[in-house]
Amino acid sequence: MSNADELLRIEGLRKTFPGVVALDSVDFDLRRGEVHVLLGENGAGKSTLIKMLSGAYTPDSGRITVGGEDVRIDGAQDSERLGIATIYQEFNLVPDLTVAENIFLGRQPRRFGMIDRKRMEADAAVLLERVGVKVSPHTQVRELGIARLQMVEIAKALSLDARVLIMDEPTAVLTSEEVDKLFSIVRRLREDGVGIVFITHHLEEIAALGDRVTVIRDGRSIGQVPASTPRDELVRLMVGRSIDQQYPRERAEAGDALLKVEGLTRDGVFHDVGFEVRAGEVVGIAGLVGAGRTEVVRAVFGADPYDRGSVRVAGTALRRGDVNAAMAAGIGLVPEDRKGQGLVLDASVEENLGLVTLRTSARGGLVDLKGQHTAADRIARQLGVRMAGLGQHVRTLSGGNQQKVVIGKWLLADTRVLILDEPTRGIDVGAKVEIYQLINELTAQGAAVLMISSDLPEVLGMSDRVLVMAQGRIAGELAADQATQDSVMALAVSTPTTGTETPRGN
Repeated sequence: MSNADELLRIEGLRKTFPGVVALDSVDFDLRRGEVHVLLGENGAGKSTLIKMLSGAYTPDSGRITVGGEDVRIDGAQDSERLGIATIYQEFNLVPDLTVAENIFLGRQPRRFGMIDRKRMEADAAVLLERVGVKVSPHTQVRELGIARLQMVEIAKALSLDARVLIMDEPTAVLTSEEVDKLFSIVRRLREDGVGIVFITHHLEEIAALGDRVTVIRDGRSIGQVPASTPRDELVRLMVGRSIDQQYPRERAEAGDALLKVEGLTRDGVFHDVGFEVRAGEVVGIAGLVGAGRTEVVRAVFGADPYDRGSVRVAGTALRRGDVNAAMAAGIGLVPEDRKGQGLVLDASVEENLGLVTLRTSARGGLVDLKGQHTAADRIARQLGVRMAGLGQHVRTLSGGNQQKVVIGKWLLADTRVLILDEPTRGIDVGAKVEIYQLINELTAQGAAVLMISSDLPEVLGMSDRVLVMAQGRIAGELAADQATQDSVMALAVSTPTTGTETPRGN
């Protein structure tokens, strides 16, 4: 490799926060026209690294060179000037502005002192065509779906003449078709000489797209390997141990029905849904987007209304649309959107863990702060939450540790029926196995788990029974030894033979 091929080099980078060493002597380099995958568990330090390259953080020590020259990146403008563009999971776009206005925000071309809209929209059209997205420069960003938003972000990066493009979990919320399209664009950018730092938890994407892989573990760069490195070896490098079984489900004989749902109907959304979950078992719910899975479990939990049917816990009927009654009966819900619905991001780990038990732990109208602290400390240790301390804000935790906190608050409440909606989305392979082991512990103690997942291997690997939803109905039920990807998908795309409702929702 000639020096001219090297776009970026990092040597001995270190970053600390109060009580935490986020990065410690990290090395990394990026060449022209390559996809370099940055791999590591949640909390390994990947986000800290890219935030230093984008100017959000300043390193405590170490060296960054761009194009062979030592540089200092003190803000986003420095990063842009050096040709570094970052596309985060949470897009940095203004919903009420047009596509063209977002692409050139703060850098609009001008003519006679006024914004030259004609030129701006023409330039935006060229960039949009380059990334292969068919959308008008006049369209308001709020009208776009996730995949198109991502393409607009890439077009914005290209408008900066970026030589280094950092993509943070770009496929996390895309369909397989959208992923294929994104990969085509990334390959085209690679051919144009752009260097791409690609962060992903999907190990199958590495061999399909990557050239090299740098693994970060506990804030240190562990090693650099070819993208063709076997999956097992990548996992070992990430977590520091081998994972012999990806889905370590420990099945046992189920007990009595803890949750029983009969005839649950919300007109136009789901119809005549019925099932039960017994003590000590995991029941998975599979189905395509729009099948009504999330809507059903939210109705069971009392968060959303329903028109007909019943929900019983250990034989006792629950009042419709009453979350407090569901919680009192022992139902807990870990929602799909953990940040928006499962956590108070600006509160501490301790405060979040105590959210469910705050009222029941009160004595004489006063909160038992000492008891809450002791309980929170116990559950955080049990779950292995990686944190500086119980006082750390949940917002600053990694995705996997945030999910442990969401689950932990229900464990403190002695939940008998735990509903998990996409429990491992956006979580790395090591943290996933920890969540699966936690599910095993819950069922071994006699709890019942109802799990929604769009990750079909996860459903098949962790469920004792699989319910498949299609168009707002239960299309079928499969025992663990009958459930295959083919049998589940056949039911998921089937057309229910009863009812005329047209479901809506997700």
